[in-house]
Formats: sequence, C-alpha cells, structure tokens
Amino acid sequence: MKRTFNAEDIEVAVRKLATDIRTRHPEGEIALVGIRSRGDEVAERLVTMLAEDDRELLFGTLDISLYRDDFEHIHENPKLQGSDIEFSLEDKTIILVDDVLFTGRTIRAALDALSDYGRPGKVELAVLIDRGHREMPIQPDYVGISLATQRLDHVLVSLEGTDGEDKVEIIPRA
Repeated sequence: MKRTFNAEDIEVAVRKLATDIRTRHPEGEIALVGIRSRGDEVAERLVTMLAEDDRELLFGTLDISLYRDDFEHIHENPKLQGSDIEFSLEDKTIILVDDVLFTGRTIRAALDALSDYGRPGKVELAVLIDRGHREMPIQPDYVGISLATQRLDHVLVSLEGTDGEDKVEIIPRA
C-alpha cells in the first residue's frame, strides 16, 4: 500500500470528488459545508473546481469542537475556530466535507452542529480520504482516496492553506 501522497495525488482526489458531485448534481445549486479544520480547505478547493460550471454555489464552514463526544480528551483548552454558515439550510441538499473519515464520530458531531443551523432536505458526505474502521453507521457519498489502514495507524493530512504543504502520510503504529 502506498504510504505517502503528494500534492498531485491530493489534486487528483479533489478533482475526483468534484467530478462525482457534478455527476450526481448535474445542475442547480450546490451547498458545501467544510468541517474545520482541513475539511473546510478541501471544501474551498471543491468550490473553486465546481465554479467552472457557472452555477450557484453556497459555502460554509462548521466548527464541531463543542459537539465532540471526546471533547474532554482532545485538549484542556480547545481552539474554537467558529462556524460560518450565512445561508439557510432549509430543504437544501448540503454536502458536508471533511479531510479524513475514520470512526464516524466527527461526522456525527458535525450532523449535530449542522442541525443548530436548520433542517436540510438532505445531507451528503464528501471526504478526501476514507480509511475505514467505522464505529458508527456513517458512510461517505463521495470519496477521493480509499485507504486500507490498520486500526492504530495514523493518517496525517497536511494541506497548503493550513499546514504550508499538501501531503498525506500513513504512519503505522504497533
């Protein structure tokens, strides 16, 4: 299995996500909500690619820090980045975007946070990387890269806007 992915691999994965979204939604408005942090950057890249279609695009960001079920374990003083959703979710199809899908707990928290902004007609999930090992019945609608990982492996995603470079590393853990 490939253990690292570079900027070109990430670009191909984001383009795959955009192509798959276009296929499922050939016309009409698209509303993307990126989960902070890094899911929002993937969502921004998708918005840029989907803008080539000359359609209405809505974009928002979602901070799920206070909705996590492991809140007390992640940090003593978590960095709250704030959400920014300046459009109505009512009856819209929302494409929730994240960088890595693992156990499903982040997505569960995101769904809870999203519900505070309204009731979407439908929520779909786009992820840059699906690494498996779900603990909840959550599956992506769109996947850029599927990885076969071991449960204890670490998948580290670095993105240009957040980390200064685009790369993905799979670090095996004993």
